[in-house]
Amino acid sequence: MATNGEPQQRHQRTAERLTIRDIARLAGVSIATVSRVANGRPDVSEETRTQVLKVMRAHGFTANRSARALSSRKTGLIGLTVPFVDENYFTSILSGAAEALYELDQRIVLCPTHHEHDREVSLLERLMGGTTDGALLLLPEESSVELRRLQQQGYPFVVADPREPLDDGIPAVSAAHAAGARAATDHLLRLGHRRIGLITGTAGWVATDERVEGYRMALAGGGIPFTYELLAGGDFTTETGYRAAVVLLEQDDPPTAIFASNDNLAIGAIRAAFDRGLSIPGDLSIVGFDDVGFAGSLYPRLTTVRQPLAELGRTAVSLLSRLVNGQRTEALRIELATQLIVRESTGPAPS
Repeated sequence: MATNGEPQQRHQRTAERLTIRDIARLAGVSIATVSRVANGRPDVSEETRTQVLKVMRAHGFTANRSARALSSRKTGLIGLTVPFVDENYFTSILSGAAEALYELDQRIVLCPTHHEHDREVSLLERLMGGTTDGALLLLPEESSVELRRLQQQGYPFVVADPREPLDDGIPAVSAAHAAGARAATDHLLRLGHRRIGLITGTAGWVATDERVEGYRMALAGGGIPFTYELLAGGDFTTETGYRAAVVLLEQDDPPTAIFASNDNLAIGAIRAAFDRGLSIPGDLSIVGFDDVGFAGSLYPRLTTVRQPLAELGRTAVSLLSRLVNGQRTEALRIELATQLIVRESTGPAPS
């Protein structure tokens, strides 16, 4: 007598033995049609698509991924290496990427690297071993030389928010860091501020250097001389934002405004100002960068530069999908616009 588990086991064994040819025969369509359905192609009638998907489900193929693997040797899986720089920053990019991949009937293989170069290289080697079709590399540790080598091995990837400058021909998506920083600094200049401090991000990162450049361009445009005494270094964390703000605020002629290179640094600066009895924005105006979730719920609500993090994830997936499928790409380097969001943490310079 068959046990309760035997029919299910028999069904699984049958599904494993089926080929794309079998699916085509059972659905009464061509192999090419099954392949188009499996890969989510639009050039199939809804009636035919429904019939093919019905056969796939009936024989144990979930979300048509198994059929796609049979027809194209693709796994439907995309690797995402991430250093877990910041929870809010990361989850916004992940959300956009995951949504875009879901629409393509693909899934993410999440690979935390913890800022360790050797760990990241090892993870990439595993991802290349036939387990994924390509990868999104968020703030990767690899140099352009290493990424070029990855390209030469034929493994598709896209860099999301490059950590360091990349050679031409390496696919990457980033935000317009310099333009965003310039907009933030211009906003403070329009409010009458002339001594504007800058808390920088991690030294050597593209985002850090470009935001400093945008700050300098705004000062030059306003006829304000650049001075290093108004720069204080951080590493995109709240703690370093606090320490950097202390350095700036303890000067004999402290700034009346601070542009912090991300929202975490801005929070640290706000705490340092409150600890010194300063009011925001009465005594000190503060601008951040990113516009992560908490920026609009702080007191006072934070003026900041909105970086399109979710859109960055979606755009990176779109570019990677074209590379995986061998489709023509108009550009390998994409820069997304930022937007200044004015809230209550900025006001006119003290008279």
